[in-house]
Amino acid sequence: MARYITITLEQRGVSCKAVLLDVDAPRTSNAVWDALPLSGQVFHGKYARNEIYNLVPAFAPAEPGAENTTITPIPGDVCYFTFSANDLQTPSHGYEANGGPKELRTIVDLAVFYDRNNLLINGDSGWVPGNVFATIIEGLAEMKAACQDVWMGGARGETLTYARFDE
Repeated sequence: MARYITITLEQRGVSCKAVLLDVDAPRTSNAVWDALPLSGQVFHGKYARNEIYNLVPAFAPAEPGAENTTITPIPGDVCYFTFSANDLQTPSHGYEANGGPKELRTIVDLAVFYDRNNLLINGDSGWVPGNVFATIIEGLAEMKAACQDVWMGGARGETLTYARFDE
């Protein structure tokens, strides 16, 4: 039986529906599902291009490891990344000292890719493969417009929430 999640930009009131990729990414899908709901300040990608994401403390009893990875996500891909706080502490990343990821030891980045031509490379560390654990199946056009507004209008005060979809 397929499992579904909603992804919401709270302040903008925009949601989309995604299906978990239980066959292709079972460990990651289970880890995320068991931890839902997950919310955090939204950020817009600087390097990957058409991406919004949030950063949350590590939540899985054991990290899922690499599965169904990509460095070229397509529109509708939802990805999971793990970083140490040291990975994100360069000034170029722009996270605020109070409330940014620096206080966390292990950080999970949950990302939504909303348009084409993404490349997961970081100028400080090189390739950054992500686990594709879900695919958006409804509401991608509306989410894309809201993500563009995050890019052009700003991310301050906006929360990105992942939750189980209840029919």
